Amino acid sequence: MNRDALGKVIDEIREGLKKEGGDIELVDVRDEVIYVRLLGQCSSCMMAGLTMKNWVERKLKEAFPEVKEVRAV
Repeated sequence: MNRDALGKVIDEIREGLKKEGGDIELVDVRDEVIYVRLLGQCSSCMMAGLTMKNWVERKLKEAFPEVKEVRAV
């Protein structure tokens, strides 16, 4: 997985989250699993789980089909 391309997708996700007062941080990539941390309003939002699965994970898997899972840490 190309780290520059991954950074670009994370930046696209970040732009969407910032509109809602949130942010995202790439923590690590291991064994086709991407680890991220939701920040700002997203860190305590009741909908964070849905945001992770329905938007963040979907977007990353679309860009990188080899990704098995995206996990929040």
